[in-house]
Amino acid sequence: MSSYYESDDLNKFGDIGRHGKALADQFFKYYTQVTGADGALTKREKALIALAISHAQKCPYCIDAYTTGCLEAGASPEQMMEAVHVAAAMQAGITLVHSVQMQNKLDQLIL
Repeated sequence: MSSYYESDDLNKFGDIGRHGKALADQFFKYYTQVTGADGALTKREKALIALAISHAQKCPYCIDAYTTGCLEAGASPEQMMEAVHVAAAMQAGITLVHSVQMQNKLDQLIL
Protein backbone atom coordinates (compact mmCIF):
# COMPACT_ATOMS: atom_id res chain seq x y z
CA MET A 1 0.00 0.00 0.00
CA SER A 2 1.36 3.39 -0.91
CA SER A 3 0.81 6.65 0.89
CA TYR A 4 0.66 10.23 -0.30
CA TYR A 5 4.20 10.80 0.94
CA GLU A 6 6.73 8.42 -0.52
CA SER A 7 10.31 9.24 0.46
CA ASP A 8 11.57 7.87 -2.87
CA ASP A 9 9.55 10.57 -4.64
CA LEU A 10 12.10 13.13 -3.48
CA ASN A 11 14.46 11.59 -6.04
CA LYS A 12 11.93 12.52 -8.74
CA PHE A 13 12.07 16.24 -7.97
CA GLY A 14 14.33 16.85 -10.94
CA ASP A 15 11.54 15.54 -13.15
CA ILE A 16 9.17 18.42 -12.37
CA GLY A 17 9.98 19.89 -15.78
CA ARG A 18 8.51 16.99 -17.71
CA HIS A 19 5.58 19.12 -18.82
CA GLY A 20 7.16 22.54 -18.46
CA LYS A 21 10.90 22.32 -19.02
CA ALA A 22 11.58 26.03 -19.53
CA LEU A 23 9.95 27.02 -16.24
CA ALA A 24 11.57 24.16 -14.34
CA ASP A 25 14.97 25.11 -15.75
CA GLN A 26 14.45 28.71 -14.57
CA PHE A 27 13.41 27.51 -11.13
CA PHE A 28 16.40 25.20 -10.75
CA LYS A 29 18.79 27.94 -11.91
CA TYR A 30 17.33 30.33 -9.32
CA TYR A 31 17.21 27.66 -6.61
CA THR A 32 20.85 26.75 -7.19
CA GLN A 33 21.94 30.40 -7.15
CA VAL A 34 20.13 30.98 -3.87
CA THR A 35 20.98 27.78 -1.99
CA GLY A 36 24.01 26.33 -3.73
CA ALA A 37 26.90 28.40 -2.43
CA ASP A 38 28.06 30.76 0.25
CA GLY A 39 26.99 34.36 -0.19
CA ALA A 40 26.07 36.84 2.50
CA LEU A 41 24.87 33.70 4.31
CA THR A 42 26.87 30.51 4.47
CA LYS A 43 25.55 27.36 2.84
CA ARG A 44 25.10 25.97 6.39
CA GLU A 45 23.00 28.97 7.45
CA LYS A 46 20.89 28.67 4.32
CA ALA A 47 20.34 24.96 4.97
CA LEU A 48 19.24 25.69 8.55
CA ILE A 49 16.78 28.33 7.33
CA ALA A 50 15.45 25.88 4.75
CA LEU A 51 15.08 23.17 7.39
CA ALA A 52 13.14 25.52 9.67
CA ILE A 53 10.84 26.59 6.83
CA SER A 54 10.38 22.95 5.85
CA HIS A 55 8.95 22.29 9.27
CA ALA A 56 6.80 25.42 9.33
CA GLN A 57 5.37 24.55 5.91
CA LYS A 58 5.12 20.85 6.86
CA CYS A 59 6.89 19.46 3.79
CA PRO A 60 8.21 15.97 4.51
CA TYR A 61 10.25 15.97 1.30
CA CYS A 62 12.00 19.18 2.31
CA ILE A 63 12.51 17.95 5.86
CA ASP A 64 14.26 14.85 4.50
CA ALA A 65 16.34 16.85 2.02
CA TYR A 66 17.39 19.59 4.42
CA THR A 67 18.10 17.25 7.32
CA THR A 68 20.66 15.67 5.02
CA GLY A 69 21.70 19.05 3.62
CA CYS A 70 22.28 20.51 7.06
CA LEU A 71 24.49 17.62 8.09
CA GLU A 72 26.42 17.84 4.81
CA ALA A 73 26.88 21.60 5.33
CA GLY A 74 28.32 21.03 8.81
CA ALA A 75 25.33 21.80 11.03
CA SER A 76 24.99 19.90 14.26
CA PRO A 77 21.80 18.16 15.35
CA GLU A 78 21.53 20.74 18.15
CA GLN A 79 21.67 23.61 15.64
CA MET A 80 19.08 21.87 13.50
CA MET A 81 16.69 21.43 16.43
CA GLU A 82 17.19 25.03 17.49
CA ALA A 83 16.31 26.16 13.96
CA VAL A 84 13.11 24.10 14.17
CA HIS A 85 12.29 25.74 17.51
CA VAL A 86 12.83 29.17 15.96
CA ALA A 87 10.31 28.23 13.25
CA ALA A 88 7.86 26.97 15.89
CA ALA A 89 8.20 30.16 17.94
CA MET A 90 7.73 32.29 14.83
CA GLN A 91 4.64 30.30 13.84
CA ALA A 92 3.18 30.82 17.32
CA GLY A 93 3.99 34.52 17.29
CA ILE A 94 2.51 34.96 13.83
CA THR A 95 -0.69 33.30 15.00
CA LEU A 96 -0.86 35.32 18.21
CA VAL A 97 -0.15 38.70 16.64
CA HIS A 98 -3.26 38.25 14.53
CA SER A 99 -5.30 38.22 17.73
CA VAL A 100 -4.95 42.00 17.56
CA GLN A 101 -7.47 41.84 14.70
CA MET A 102 -9.88 40.00 17.00
CA GLN A 103 -9.30 42.47 19.80
CA ASN A 104 -9.93 45.40 17.48
CA LYS A 105 -13.23 43.83 16.40
CA LEU A 106 -14.15 43.07 20.02
CA ASP A 107 -13.50 46.70 20.89
CA GLN A 108 -15.95 47.73 18.15
CA LEU A 109 -18.61 45.21 19.17
CA ILE A 110 -18.42 45.43 22.96
CA LEU A 111 -17.66 49.08 23.60
